[in-house]
Amino acid sequence: MDDSLKCTFCGKKKEDIDILISGIKAQICDSCIEKSYSIIHHNKNNEIKQIKETKNELDLINPKNIKQYLDKYIIGQDITKKIISVSVYNHYKRIKNNLFFNKNNNNSNNIEIEKSNILLIGDTGTGKTLLAKSISKILNVPFTIADATSLTEAGYVGEDVESILSRLLQSSNYNINSTEKGIIFIDEIDKISKKNNNPSITRDVSGEGVQQALLKILEGTTVHVPPQGGRKHPDQKMIPINTENILFIAGGTFDGINKIIEERNNSYHIGFKIEKKINKNNFLKNVMPSDLKKFGLIPELIGRFPIIIRLDPLDKNLLKKILINPKNSLIKQYEKLFNLDKINLNITDEALDIIAEKTFQLELGARGLRMFCEKIFLDYMFSIKKLNSQLNIDKKIVIKKLSSFF
Repeated sequence: MDDSLKCTFCGKKKEDIDILISGIKAQICDSCIEKSYSIIHHNKNNEIKQIKETKNELDLINPKNIKQYLDKYIIGQDITKKIISVSVYNHYKRIKNNLFFNKNNNNSNNIEIEKSNILLIGDTGTGKTLLAKSISKILNVPFTIADATSLTEAGYVGEDVESILSRLLQSSNYNINSTEKGIIFIDEIDKISKKNNNPSITRDVSGEGVQQALLKILEGTTVHVPPQGGRKHPDQKMIPINTENILFIAGGTFDGINKIIEERNNSYHIGFKIEKKINKNNFLKNVMPSDLKKFGLIPELIGRFPIIIRLDPLDKNLLKKILINPKNSLIKQYEKLFNLDKINLNITDEALDIIAEKTFQLELGARGLRMFCEKIFLDYMFSIKKLNSQLNIDKKIVIKKLSSFF
């Protein structure tokens, strides 16, 4: 048999090959073609991935553009959006600066910029979580929400603090480089305040203990986390995550801090009570680090959140705007749902006023709007096949549907 009738690359003979393609001075089998294609395809994907990662690292969105994006989804809170836009811009500019100087170590005047985590304080439903979610979308970085109420000190029933990083790792599809530039939103951080200010021999496993455990990951350190979350085991493979460039945004209502602020402003001097005029409609504008310490946060944790942002409470006008103005507003969502069944939804201005007013009276925040809308539209959606092509909702219908709240 002619020795030339074999694959030049793997050496297989013609009788052992399904397809053999001949060239001028060489032959290649179908198996080698598939392997070659796989290698080329893999290398091209890696090059594209590297280009995208480099582009993401170099591209910075300026604060004005960030705020313009937030304006599409969040009504009001203009000062808050301005502060958080500048803070996030500076954070990722800091990452770019540090990466540049790490690649150019010969610069002796390198000044490393420290991280600035953000603490959001505001009533329920004022947009704390939505702010963090919107920021992560415009920056296209991994994002996760952690509930501080489920965290306990290591060794006790509940979740370890490291589980927060495991969730961020999962959200980035286990891309460590991407994870280390992500955003973590810690919700209900006020719920891990110290139970009391008196020293005790018993451990505060879900209060001060969690605050102490949070300190190391907030500041910036390498933490070995279990890839699937849960408890650490001796035989379990750990993944090292550097938290130096992870932006932590914490949020809480801090229910009861108003009394602390009021006591601080209404002080006593030699038997006389000195009252300072403050805006009682928004006590949180006057909050200070000392108030947070008295509330139950340890000084070390407060120091890890140099940027403290107070969200304004929502009035009736803002609640009505939230119903109709944002890009993905509730009314637009319901209009889309009905349009899918070829039904046009029309809700009057007076009907919207009733929904906003009732939500404001019950102090439910923006989340209360959805609760009332669900109650109003439930019967219509249940019998959607019987509806005409036009559905009109007026003031009388809304009052009737929400009669249990009047």
